[in-house]
Amino acid sequence: MISITPPFRPDQPYDVILVSGDYWADHPHSGVGVIARILEAYGYSVGIIEKPDWRFTKDFLRLGLPRLFFGITAGAIDSMLNNYTPLKKLRSEDPHASHASGIPDRAIIIYSQKIREAQKRVLQQSGSDIKEARPIIIGGVEASLRRFTHYDYWDNAVRRPILFDAKADLLVYGPGEHQVVEIAKRLENNQQLLGIKGTCIIANKIPVESEDGLFEMLPSHEEAQSDKTTFCRMQLQFSNEKNLAQPLKNRYLLQFRMNRYSSRDLDSLYNLPFSYKIPESFKEFAMAKFSIMTHRGCFGNCHFCTIALHQGSRVISRSADNILAEIRKMVTLPDFKGYISDLGGPSANMYGMDCDNACGKDCMACPSLDRSHLQALALLRASRQIPGIKKTFVRSGIRFDLALHADEYLKELINHHVSGTLKIAPEHFSHRVLALMNKDTDCFDAFTTKFGEINKNPGQSLRYYFITGHPGSTLEEVEILRKKMESLQNVEKVQLFTPTPMSVSTCMYYTGLNPFTLEPVYVPYTYHEKKMQKKVLFSKPKK
Repeated sequence: MISITPPFRPDQPYDVILVSGDYWADHPHSGVGVIARILEAYGYSVGIIEKPDWRFTKDFLRLGLPRLFFGITAGAIDSMLNNYTPLKKLRSEDPHASHASGIPDRAIIIYSQKIREAQKRVLQQSGSDIKEARPIIIGGVEASLRRFTHYDYWDNAVRRPILFDAKADLLVYGPGEHQVVEIAKRLENNQQLLGIKGTCIIANKIPVESEDGLFEMLPSHEEAQSDKTTFCRMQLQFSNEKNLAQPLKNRYLLQFRMNRYSSRDLDSLYNLPFSYKIPESFKEFAMAKFSIMTHRGCFGNCHFCTIALHQGSRVISRSADNILAEIRKMVTLPDFKGYISDLGGPSANMYGMDCDNACGKDCMACPSLDRSHLQALALLRASRQIPGIKKTFVRSGIRFDLALHADEYLKELINHHVSGTLKIAPEHFSHRVLALMNKDTDCFDAFTTKFGEINKNPGQSLRYYFITGHPGSTLEEVEILRKKMESLQNVEKVQLFTPTPMSVSTCMYYTGLNPFTLEPVYVPYTYHEKKMQKKVLFSKPKK
């Protein structure tokens, strides 16, 4: 139990108490760390409860009740994904890579339940009215990507929006810096929480109007739960850029469109006084200590990915000056050895490809997209000129289809910023599967050829990531992938597709339909076939 900012007097409560399934780090890569620093910058005292023992209410009361609200996150990963393998085995019992997360299944719901119980007990003991219970605000990846009716792989069922199960007061989706400050201000002034951009709330009716326009109606939970074609229609309506309403019995889940963050917003965030201290208990975070996030969002729209429905499908880049200032700050840290471990984002080479046109169309197909990589190139060159920097690596991977014709960028990247291997993710080589993934770019061979022409270091190579078991993947498609993999070295990982909430690929997995065409899609459902597909990829061909 820690506090980032103590109350002004010992007898005063914290303004906000954050409860997290992750340990807290005072670092811009720590979600709870960022929210705490933002609130502190606006004058609010913040207490943080890390990895509470959810079996009892005791841990949730260690810091008392907050003056304004409780904020809950499961952490950086959905708790079910954190606790189970793609074959639904407990990760803590996995003999190949044992991992005990220390958080409960469905952490958002459990933490919310325990906080309600704890508040009720405290208020009853003090003789206070239960109506004085502090609001519970849920956020982070788990809340964000379960905000509407969704298919849950682990239950093999369609679940209702998580706000109804958590019985929380408000849900913050996507990055939450704007939202938490607005929530605190409104509660400070006894104002309602309805209508905050980037939030979802349960309401008895749909507002007649909003400053961002009317609400688009999604199919009801009951309709999406009972009919798979309706579920597909719902999937295609999901967006951070709309006001959306979903009926559930006699109530509505309302989404207010996302706040449009800017480069200036990100610069302000990274100017906050982070100490970059990583607690001993958070060893898995240590590898990210000297890495730097250059931008937010991704317009790749891979169907198995949900970044677009969390961070957004619009790239927002920090200014080069702001990034270089962070590098200079890292140079002054006592344990810095001269190496930036990663300078990147969801796709490192999307830096600088910002677009203010909210047209809602596919950026990858847009002729106006700036593919020059000039801003990314200038940033890489400037980063290695800073005194105290020995090497700035790009380990987060690049979209090789975007970089194919950016020769100067590739020369800079390959000659100065690769740590042994450059990560790329072709995902598959079957055109049928790649089309269903929305990654059928057909330029893998051209890129590997260009890499070979530029790379003069025999110690450097490409490293590849693949997915099997994705909708559309038959054994015939697996054989296509296997044959191509035989000619490659450094296959870093072949992962089994895991259906995570709200992705297009998960919609295909659940419905057996392509939501864009409603044509049937083959889906490998059984554990036997999933294991067989992975086994085939590493088996030697019969002579």
